[in-house]
Amino acid sequence: MDRRAMILGGATGVLGAGAYLVWNGRGGQRFQTEAPLTPFSAANAQEVTELPEVTEMSKGNPDSPVTLIEYASFTCPHCRSFHSNVFPELNRDYIEPGLINFIYREVYFDRYGLWAGMVARCGGPLRYFGIVDLLYQQQGEWTQGSPAEIAENLRRIGRTAGLSNEELDACMTDAAMAEAMIATYEANMEVHEIPGTPAFILNDELHGNMNYTDMSALLDTAIEAAG
Repeated sequence: MDRRAMILGGATGVLGAGAYLVWNGRGGQRFQTEAPLTPFSAANAQEVTELPEVTEMSKGNPDSPVTLIEYASFTCPHCRSFHSNVFPELNRDYIEPGLINFIYREVYFDRYGLWAGMVARCGGPLRYFGIVDLLYQQQGEWTQGSPAEIAENLRRIGRTAGLSNEELDACMTDAAMAEAMIATYEANMEVHEIPGTPAFILNDELHGNMNYTDMSALLDTAIEAAG
């Protein structure tokens, strides 16, 4: 069984409005509701003949010689801390002025992180980082409860960002996109074998979680070296 098949597990599916996505990526319990289930799994993934493109989410200056990639999980407390305490200054001092190209890549340690990614992407690139902010700000609230309650919590965040119920239904029942997102995550992990989250790739060099002072020093050095 290949790596993507192990993540998909054999119990990946999507439910309709008011229900939730089912993902048994680590061999755990399979959750179900009374709503009709449209499952897909490693066994029948071939039914999706063409996976949609998964957009690389970025901010800043795509032409900058300095690229910072963040690998993060929406359910990771350390990632929430970074986005609360470090990212605002990083965004103000380096991303918005166009000094660097910032790329955010989702890591799926659990099914809830995958669901959150599907909601974040539902608004497209223009709304993505705003929804990311909401997901981290409310991480302690939306991750609580049963799977169905967590799904509804995520839908509420989507509605706060201006998405309609119809848009959210379409996004949260898009099995092909879920599979494509997992495939993209697995491909990224083959390139960068990160030990945990958040992790940062600064011009191809791996760094762990850090405070703003240390990150600023690294970025200044990289910008100076790039000329």
